[in-house]
Amino acid sequence: MASLLRTANIVVAFVLVIVNTADYVCADDHSHLYVPNEEVVLWMNTVGPYHNRQETYSFFTLPYCKGPVSHISHHHETLGEALMGTELEFSGLDIKFLADTGVENICEVVLDERKLNAFKYAVKHHYWYQMYIDDLPMWALVGDFGEGHDDSKKPGEDTFIWTHKQLDIGWNGNQIVDVNLTTGKRQKLEIGATIRFTYQVKFKESSISFNKRYEKYLDPTFFKHRIHWFSIFNSFMMVLFLVGLVSMILMRTLRKDYARYSREQDLDDMERDLGDEYGWKQVHGDVFRSPPNVLLFTAFVGTGYQLATVALIVIIFSIMGDLYIGRGDILTTIIFVYSATAPIAGYFGGSLYARNKGDQWIKQVLLTAAVVPLAVVPVALGVNSIAIYYNASRAISIGTMLVLMALWLFIVLPLMVVGAVLGRNLSGSAEYPCRITAIPRPIPEKKWFMEPWVIIMLGGILPFGSIFIEMYFIFTSFWAYKVYYVYGFMLLVYVILAVVTTCVTIVCTYFLLNSEDYRWQWTSFAAGASTAVYVYVYSIYYFFFKTKMFGVFQTTFYFGYMALMALILGVMCGTFGFAGTNLFVHRIYRNIKID
Repeated sequence: MASLLRTANIVVAFVLVIVNTADYVCADDHSHLYVPNEEVVLWMNTVGPYHNRQETYSFFTLPYCKGPVSHISHHHETLGEALMGTELEFSGLDIKFLADTGVENICEVVLDERKLNAFKYAVKHHYWYQMYIDDLPMWALVGDFGEGHDDSKKPGEDTFIWTHKQLDIGWNGNQIVDVNLTTGKRQKLEIGATIRFTYQVKFKESSISFNKRYEKYLDPTFFKHRIHWFSIFNSFMMVLFLVGLVSMILMRTLRKDYARYSREQDLDDMERDLGDEYGWKQVHGDVFRSPPNVLLFTAFVGTGYQLATVALIVIIFSIMGDLYIGRGDILTTIIFVYSATAPIAGYFGGSLYARNKGDQWIKQVLLTAAVVPLAVVPVALGVNSIAIYYNASRAISIGTMLVLMALWLFIVLPLMVVGAVLGRNLSGSAEYPCRITAIPRPIPEKKWFMEPWVIIMLGGILPFGSIFIEMYFIFTSFWAYKVYYVYGFMLLVYVILAVVTTCVTIVCTYFLLNSEDYRWQWTSFAAGASTAVYVYVYSIYYFFFKTKMFGVFQTTFYFGYMALMALILGVMCGTFGFAGTNLFVHRIYRNIKID
């Protein structure tokens, strides 16, 4: 047995040496290491309207042609790339590391009516395309019309296409650290014309280090503008105000309540009956009563804990690992972190369900596991149907859908069952400071502004105000052409949002209980979740006044995925609200004397 183990170790070590040697010798755009005259791959990604960032199509859906080189190693697509519509196709250009070229022919295209109309449509709708060399992106317009690319010109005028690509590649040591694309040789689009596409490659030594090669795509003047700093400061001051307000309620108002309730304990039954009893103490026998639809409520809360954890981990990973650099890396990370954190949803949802005397725990686990898929699947299928109709690159393939289904079925669901079992056994026993009465207390009439629905809608205003400016930067990054990289700001805003939402819902719940309304569980959750309503309303404003998006596909994509984002944000903020309020309610009722 020992000799067998030694032999296995030798084989493994030999394989590792071979693999490492192969990585060094056969360098490519995955290892980012090159030797002179080694092949450098130019990948053609997608093409689409400039104003519709998500409406993208495969580059060769336009009647472009490939270069003379036909053989290339296969590009390994990640899950995030597949979901984001990345479609890298080999350009066919013969590019060698450190080897300059003159003006070389790519191919020729004779314009018949179909090809002419395709190019004209692309030019008139401001199509541009994206290319990659060594994972560094480049962009260029398909063509222009009028005298230069003048948007004021009428679309009916002559259109032109750029036929020449000049690639300037910067190198440092044996690595590519900079790429630039310049288009030229404008040719008029007309029937029967022969379009000759050409390219030229120039290498130049650069002082840019490999670790800093992506900095040229970042925009510090936009993201680190003083208004960004001011918004963080403003949100921080809001946190101080709300924490102070909650502290005042806990230290002053509740102290007076405790003193009043203590005095009432010294009165005899007749005096107490004739006295003016009011306030949150009067609902002590109902405040820990199970909320209606407890199955759905616990599923939302469990999912909210998981989503909050996923958001925090992904933000930290983005700060530590610069995930914004890779194509689809953030989305891939979100998917796998969501899968790995499934026990959190099972634990918190299952334990809360057990404390509320729930007995259908299998149904509760399945519902918790289905909350996110039930939100994602209808939106994704709707947008995907339109993407397939348009033949867009954003269409999700059957293979990708099967991978996601397998992740949910074989990873998320089993881990959630494990979390639910742990939750029920470790923290599933109910330890309430007050005994729950057998008959529910009638809820008295109150002013309209103390009704739960009013409290719910008011509860989301301040949390939205704390993230309002950051929403603009995030929207601009996702829907426009900025690279969001200030994840330190996002972490601060995340913490501020959690604190503001918790404080606001605690204040709202105090007023609700003081009006002798014990329906605080759903109210606290919905008050925090209402932040999502304001975010979605803002997204409508952003679409009409901050973008130039057009067309059925882009509009559906925008409003569909904004609704999904708002829903996920709502579940997360609702959980913040409930979690903080739950601690608050247990704390205040633990200190009163009950007969």
